Amino acid sequence: MATRKSAKKSRGKRARLAPRKDKRGLDAAEIVLGLDSDALAPLVAQVTGAGGAPIGAYREPLSGRALLIAALPVEAVQPTPFQRDLSPTHAKRLANKIEESGSFLDPLIVVRGEDGRLWTPNGRHRLAAARHLGLRQVTALVSPDEDLAFRILALNTEKAHNLKDRSLEVIRMARNLAKRKPRARESEFSAEFEAPELLTLGIIYDKNPRFGGGAYSPFLKKVDRFSDKTLPASLRVREDYASRITGIDAQVKRIVQGLEARGFKSPYLRTYVVARINPVRFHKIKKGDTRPAMPIGEALTRMAAAAKKFDAASVKAGDLALVAAVSSEPG
Repeated sequence: MATRKSAKKSRGKRARLAPRKDKRGLDAAEIVLGLDSDALAPLVAQVTGAGGAPIGAYREPLSGRALLIAALPVEAVQPTPFQRDLSPTHAKRLANKIEESGSFLDPLIVVRGEDGRLWTPNGRHRLAAARHLGLRQVTALVSPDEDLAFRILALNTEKAHNLKDRSLEVIRMARNLAKRKPRARESEFSAEFEAPELLTLGIIYDKNPRFGGGAYSPFLKKVDRFSDKTLPASLRVREDYASRITGIDAQVKRIVQGLEARGFKSPYLRTYVVARINPVRFHKIKKGDTRPAMPIGEALTRMAAAAKKFDAASVKAGDLALVAAVSSEPG
């Protein structure tokens, strides 16, 4: 009993978010910034030239970077090309809610792109909603730092709806960065990419939007790691990983069809089969250990061999009861 009580207390302590004791960032007087700031002069000119109007300026409280508050014509802003795909249903629902409230209160984050255009890395659906409502202008926080688009997208990636959206955002971002910074190493962008397996899955989803990535995510989390190769070189290697996984998935589909022919009916059949052929299924990675459970190339070789040798006749009806323990979010 004492053990259970202490466990509950421990969980309670972990759940609390303690405020940081040492304070950081700017004071109020340091945040105020005039529109005549040299750091913002090119941005003020661009906003005005686009048909917008500068409203105010300030220094961001954490980093001290200069930001411009502005009204911008809806047509002057475009979403970054590596965001997740637009959901018309979500955009229309958002437009209806904005109409009901009578207010467009959430400013877009806008960055000044290297091509001279104004990009929003986090406002695709709000921008679409504004266009659906016929708005002339939207409010925006505009930054002269084009790299902010990648750092903000990393935050959005964590809040994306599902594994496919997250993976597609990350691979599009990686391909864009590979063109802009071909000598940069993949590992330098670990914060922006969130997780290495998203890059591999993104390549597959880009070619096959119906791919069931959720079944493979637990496997890849244990073997996929960020590379110290340059981005272009790393992406070429990941193309090979993606091709091999696609081949394994073809074998998995064959196995699932065989199980269905035997009378098995479950939405988790693919997840079950992938778990069975996963060579690192029972490997536990210790906290703080960044090493893969097995080199990914070797793991894929073993997985492909296990798929070819899979004996569908060995599967029993009761086996599928364990699927919940190995299933992950749907892809």
